[in-house]
Amino acid sequence: MSHRRLWAFLTLMADTTGNTKSNESPNSSGGPISTPRKSSWKYIGPGIVVAATGVGAGDLVATLIAGSNFGYTLLWAAVIGCLVKISLAEAAGRYHLSTGRTLFDGWASLGRWTTWFFVVYVVIWGFVYGAAAMSSSALPLQALFPDVMDLKWWAIACGLVGLVFVWFNKYAVFEKVMTVLVGVMFVVTVYLAIRVTPNLGDAFAGLLPVLPDEKDSVLNTLGLIGGVGGTITLAAYGYWVNAKGWTNTGWMKVMRLDNRVAYATTGIFVVSMLFVGAELLHSANVAIASGDKGLIQLSDILEDEYGTATAKFFLIGFFATSFTSLIGVWHGVSLMFADFVARFRADRAASASGSESAARSVAGEEAASGEKVASGERERSWPFRAYLLWLTFPPIVLIFQGQPFRLIILYGVLGAAFLPFLAGTLLWLLNTSRTPREWRNGPLSNAMLAVAGLLFLVLCVKQIWDQPWADFF
Repeated sequence: MSHRRLWAFLTLMADTTGNTKSNESPNSSGGPISTPRKSSWKYIGPGIVVAATGVGAGDLVATLIAGSNFGYTLLWAAVIGCLVKISLAEAAGRYHLSTGRTLFDGWASLGRWTTWFFVVYVVIWGFVYGAAAMSSSALPLQALFPDVMDLKWWAIACGLVGLVFVWFNKYAVFEKVMTVLVGVMFVVTVYLAIRVTPNLGDAFAGLLPVLPDEKDSVLNTLGLIGGVGGTITLAAYGYWVNAKGWTNTGWMKVMRLDNRVAYATTGIFVVSMLFVGAELLHSANVAIASGDKGLIQLSDILEDEYGTATAKFFLIGFFATSFTSLIGVWHGVSLMFADFVARFRADRAASASGSESAARSVAGEEAASGEKVASGERERSWPFRAYLLWLTFPPIVLIFQGQPFRLIILYGVLGAAFLPFLAGTLLWLLNTSRTPREWRNGPLSNAMLAVAGLLFLVLCVKQIWDQPWADFF
């Protein structure tokens, strides 16, 4: 597939509603929207943020191991993983822009069960993820500066730097820093892909959907597809779209271009690492550990093959990859938590009013909206900062004491369940009256979200099945 055809397909993926109307139609409240924006590269921003946050060290290791085990055979799966995530992020962004509401507001309209799922998820997930993100960012720093301090203290330092940075900066500064770090990631991964001299003939052959002749190859393939480019960060994309100042359908074309850039960038990252795995590890029959420590092993291999400078260059890219995921989650999920609290407080105020019509009015006025996210109000709120503290300080206990067995099981199950939840609720929201008719799903979007939901449901069931439940109770 040529790069022009691939970009054309990405364009088709981005416009999944089948909508050909002018962007000058009324918004969901019946009022006129702002002047429609032409899709222009100068507006790009949230897509860079979601790409940087979504591609963590774990994604790079998973792709590296896929290249190590199967060569170029699963290149097509990595590409499909990007296309699936395009549909999810586009749907989240489209809901925010077409309704003027946030995704959590949409979830709340589906019933209280969505609120309970979200609350349990962000509390347990945030506690465990905080420790994992800090440790992941610390590994390359300790490898670069081995005599400065212990890994645990590097991890705490990374968490505190992330906390201070997100606490005192608004979205505009956050986006600029993420863009710089993405530039570092891009240069490092592409350099490595070129350095290992990929076999382009085998790489193009890898775009054909063929399964490896190995045990559990189907599940391994589905895992690679599902693991490309983020989980809850896909839901956070709509919040970053609003934080950028995009709050209505006049920005729809810009959002779609931004989304294509996000997953084209993600694709470059993962394909580059698959090239490295195929050429540097598969051809030499070298195995590396799963998890972030596999990247430290890769650094040692790069040093043996290409010298100290290349190894250190890679470690800098490894740090950029891990730290962007850390500050991206610190910012994006904290925005979502602040949105949840705003909706919860609005519902309590509505219940106290005593009148059903008044309750709806209060909830409509006070629940989180795209305009409030765009104003920066959420980033200055106490719930935003409270969740920042939750991501930073309680996980320090896990860094020193190790991760509790039962908590890790719950973390794995909830994490596996989130993407089926996201795909299913987006299908529900974008095919009903909760979304203006002209911005509801077209056949392609419905098909992609259904495929995504089925894929992640299979992976969720496998994750639940594989847990050692006998030891849990």
